[in-house]
Amino acid sequence: MAKRMLDCCASDFAQFTKADLLESIQKSEGRVIACETIGSVQPLLGNVTNAEFAASMGADILLLNLFDVQQPVIHGLPPVEPGETIRLLKKLTGRPIGINLEPVADDAEIETDPMWAMSAGRHATVENALRAKKLGIDFVLLTGNPGVGVTNTAIEQTLRRFKEAVGDSIVLAAGKMHAAGILSEAAENIMTEQDIASFVEAGADIILLPAPGTVPGITQEYAQRLITCAHQHGALTITSIGTSQEGADTDTIKRIALMCKMAGTDIHHLGDTGYFGMALPENIMAYSIAVRGVRHTYHRMACSIER
Repeated sequence: MAKRMLDCCASDFAQFTKADLLESIQKSEGRVIACETIGSVQPLLGNVTNAEFAASMGADILLLNLFDVQQPVIHGLPPVEPGETIRLLKKLTGRPIGINLEPVADDAEIETDPMWAMSAGRHATVENALRAKKLGIDFVLLTGNPGVGVTNTAIEQTLRRFKEAVGDSIVLAAGKMHAAGILSEAAENIMTEQDIASFVEAGADIILLPAPGTVPGITQEYAQRLITCAHQHGALTITSIGTSQEGADTDTIKRIALMCKMAGTDIHHLGDTGYFGMALPENIMAYSIAVRGVRHTYHRMACSIER
């Protein structure tokens, strides 16, 4: 039986199965913090990875964006063989680690900033999912970066393939933080109850949706409807700040945090572009304190990875 994530330390996470990880999140009753970071850019602290920085500010789960499973790079790590990149990061942070993979069609008309341009190792293919498993990834999030053209239909189809290939060993999360370049799936249409039912049936363990106040039309009440729907279908949820509001003032962050808590989410996500690469560190701590108080926040920050 897994402990609740609030009480876990590095040795617990190292022994977790997929089922343990999901149970641990559920037992924490809406007090799990996931931080998205980018390892392919210069870290904010130079020779310390953005993932380590986020972990030190209270993140329970680390999500790597723009991570290429065919050419693994995380700047700030000590010298390491590419195939050991994730295992070294897990050793240094003592945290479960996930990555984004994007179900983008080869012929998709992408209109996006060059910084989000796709690479072969970020495509949501079965081959890349198997590579992620070999690297030691704990969970995969099927989603889309700004303007890349990921549809909910593509996410559902990919979930079915991933469920068969790696679904017994890797947690599968799915959803969108914003429209990802698909205007017909903007605002309230980013995620619907039908999307949630389809995703869970296709194999999703966790449903991702925009946090209230981060996307036009996503109110606390609407998010609560979607979260209730996901729970009724047996999935956990993660509310996401994917609109650079992870770089807003702390008052805004705390308001979003409490709306997400009241909406009933299981995991609270902060995106990767306060400054480009990770959320503002003070916002990670402020969010954490808002949803679980100083006791659990400081416990996560202070707990040694040697425990």
